[in-house]
Amino acid sequence: MSSTNVEKFAAELKVPAEVLLEQLRDAGVNKSSPADPLSEADKEQLLAALRRAHGSDDAAKKKITLTRKQTSEIKQADGTGRARTIQVEVRKKRVFVKREHGDVATEVPAPPPAPEAEPTPSPVELEQQRLREEEDRRERELLERQATELREKQELLERERQLEAEAAAEAARREEAARIEREKAAAMQSEEPAGDRQRAGEEAAAAAEAARKAQADAEAQVAARRAVENEVAEINRLMSMQRRPQPKVVEAPPPAPVAKPVAAAPVAGKAAPTGTLHKPATAKPAAPAAGDSKDKKHVKSEKLSSSWHEEGAKRRALKTRGDSGGASGWRGGPRGGRHRGDHREESSYSQPTEPVVREVHVPETISVADLAHKMSVKAAEVIKKLMQLGQMVTINQVLDQDTAMILVEELGHKAVAAKLDDPETFLELTSGGVEAELLPRPPVVTVMGHVDHGKTSLLDYIRRAKVAQGEAGGITQHIGAYHVETPRGVVTFLDTPGHEAFTAMRARGAKATDIVILVVAADDGVMPQTIEAIHHAKAAEVPIVVAMNKMDKPDANPERVKQELIAHQVLSEEYGGDVPVVAVSAKTGMGIDELLENVLLQAEVLELKAPAEGPAKGLVIEARLDKGRGPVATVLVQSGKLSKGDIVLAGSVFGRVRAMLDENGKPVTEAGPSIPVEIQGLQEVPAAGEEVIVLGDERKAREIALFRQGKFRDVKLARQQAAKLENMFEQMGEGGTQTLPLIIKADVQGSQEALAQSLIKLGTDEVRVQVVHAGVGGITEGDVNLAIASKAVLIGFNVRADQQSRRLAESNGVDIRYYNIIYDAVDEVRAAMVGMLSPEKKEEIIGLVEIRQVISVSRIGNVAGCMVLEGVVRRGAQVRLLRDNTVAWSGELDSLKRYKDDAREVKEGFECGLTLRGFNDIKEGDQLEVFEVKEVARTL
Repeated sequence: MSSTNVEKFAAELKVPAEVLLEQLRDAGVNKSSPADPLSEADKEQLLAALRRAHGSDDAAKKKITLTRKQTSEIKQADGTGRARTIQVEVRKKRVFVKREHGDVATEVPAPPPAPEAEPTPSPVELEQQRLREEEDRRERELLERQATELREKQELLERERQLEAEAAAEAARREEAARIEREKAAAMQSEEPAGDRQRAGEEAAAAAEAARKAQADAEAQVAARRAVENEVAEINRLMSMQRRPQPKVVEAPPPAPVAKPVAAAPVAGKAAPTGTLHKPATAKPAAPAAGDSKDKKHVKSEKLSSSWHEEGAKRRALKTRGDSGGASGWRGGPRGGRHRGDHREESSYSQPTEPVVREVHVPETISVADLAHKMSVKAAEVIKKLMQLGQMVTINQVLDQDTAMILVEELGHKAVAAKLDDPETFLELTSGGVEAELLPRPPVVTVMGHVDHGKTSLLDYIRRAKVAQGEAGGITQHIGAYHVETPRGVVTFLDTPGHEAFTAMRARGAKATDIVILVVAADDGVMPQTIEAIHHAKAAEVPIVVAMNKMDKPDANPERVKQELIAHQVLSEEYGGDVPVVAVSAKTGMGIDELLENVLLQAEVLELKAPAEGPAKGLVIEARLDKGRGPVATVLVQSGKLSKGDIVLAGSVFGRVRAMLDENGKPVTEAGPSIPVEIQGLQEVPAAGEEVIVLGDERKAREIALFRQGKFRDVKLARQQAAKLENMFEQMGEGGTQTLPLIIKADVQGSQEALAQSLIKLGTDEVRVQVVHAGVGGITEGDVNLAIASKAVLIGFNVRADQQSRRLAESNGVDIRYYNIIYDAVDEVRAAMVGMLSPEKKEEIIGLVEIRQVISVSRIGNVAGCMVLEGVVRRGAQVRLLRDNTVAWSGELDSLKRYKDDAREVKEGFECGLTLRGFNDIKEGDQLEVFEVKEVARTL
């Protein structure tokens, strides 16, 4: 047998050796020194003493459970009338509990065995039983967690009590030793003055008071420990009740011995039992001797155990074909049983169930089957209701949120718009918990204005670059991001397009900016895109600095520009407003320094700050597909630090930053706030304007990206389904709208969006543009095959097709158009749409004829001898017969003759003879108005 000493055992228990010695002495183990040996028997004796001290004697209880199973077969008819053989399993359980204090082992009978011929449980009952078991399991887990917490609390209080009791005992011993020493000193120096004796008495009283306080604290700790123990005992009792499948025999109070159920006194001529099947009668007073059957029922329900009462309430709350507690609500109930009458009596008093109104949480998209499951109704009922609402659906069809909520309300339930338990909550948790020091950051300045007002030229002068000269058509068609180092600090510029098609680009620029430079040409004034830029800036609530460009031109009129700006709520400082207006010239450089000074002054007023460390957040300014490098995104970092190798999530696209370049194409390893960079390594081309965030877990980034892709696809399909019926009726009413299918491929995401929106806006009621596909990157064979299948025209904006794609397009007659200026693309598509329009028919009067003689000819009819008064008459022309200046007939000339010869036309001042096709009622004096119908090309 291995042995150890007190000191080692105390180190294992992590308690002081003096405390362990004290506990050993209390347990009857005589040890006086930490070096004394300690045997296993001593440890057992110490453990038993600690258990007794902590009230854990109940741990010695022993419980034996015996279970017996018996299987039999019965035959039961199903809904169709056919007999089926059903396996019935009867389980019997007996529990024996042995107690130390000499009580007779109590036999706890299990629930009574089920009858031999019990019908099979229905699916509704099985579902109810599963729900009850799940609820019981949750309650047991909750009680176990509470018990664990209370045990930990009890152990903590016990340790604190021991430490405080030891400290109090030690203090009392020291005080007692000091008092004895003082008494000895007082006896030896009895001749000291009375004042010294009085001080000694006061010190003794103070020591006694301290001892009393220590004893009171120890008693308070004992009371707290007992309270915790009582809570633990109560939770253990509840847990044991939850573990029991049926209520067990409950011990009666001490005055009344536990015995068989006894009958109460006769009530109204009947012997009413005071106990129930699972609870014996106790020594409580009997029920009142007089009372109606309702009172008896109430007394009986009160005497049932709480778990049975709650279970019955739960069962009655469920929407079933009867009370699942008994078989009276089903066909072919149990054939026997001692307490069959009790179940029927109890179910006869159950209240009728009310319609169950459920609160249904409806996500953005939901299938018909899932919605029916949430409302606990059959899918056929949901489909029938949708058919009544005018929508033909299948059980697996996806409904949008609005349709689903209307349907839930129609079926009598309460609909609540629910947010999906999506993984994007991870982003909120990660972003909310990071705190970093806020440091000053450079301002982000967006240059906005009308097309061809000199925005890029102004930036070129500031950057000492020549970007505007290399752009197609001399106009900007992308967002450019640059950062410039000035003597007063770094400034980041965003150059936005001015063409009307690039509205979305300008909105993105205003969203990401701190200050807007509004460029207005002094010779041109405020134009439509200038007004739009003002609206974007005001919507984003960013300050504006007006730069009046082209001041070097002789026809510049700055006062007119200021007056026009006032009309759009832009009041200059000169007129008492808060908007600086600076006269500049991008050619000569006049006023550039003053403009930068005003911009930096506005930045100082704003006190722009952002965390320079931590995970980066930013915005996708522009994105494109590079043939050699793959997806490339221009990102403006707004906070944190973006480093090479970071895992980024941009909308529904994720990836690892493989390389970072600045606006000059030079590689960089990291980028701070307000710095634009180009990143490579994304899986796909992200949408421009998406938020970029750095995550530490690639698996989580992939999960969020896939979730967003699926969510976008589901919402798109649901909206298409909702609009399908409406579009069908529109097309039927329109009678045949012609469509021009197009496939658009552009170099960057922003240009593709702008071009697609501009072309879609050209559509009318008769002809419209259908964008079959729009993407970023060069024209591939897949694009050509899609154009072949959809009979579409391929438009390449600043991109080209490779050799294989060109060869495939030529062999299949696919039209590929290349453009580098958005004006040209819009104009050509407009011309193609005009050609698809049906021509407009227009009548043109070419002559006026007077009938002067009517000649009747056999086999021909009436022939009119006429004089051409105006214009010319042609054979086959359309004519209108005017009688008394009223149109009497309209038709076509049948024949035209001059003398006896057929004539093609007869001019003004000549006579002719003619006949009208299908009309003979002509008279002298009538006039014929000759006209032709011409087709005129229409315009959009």
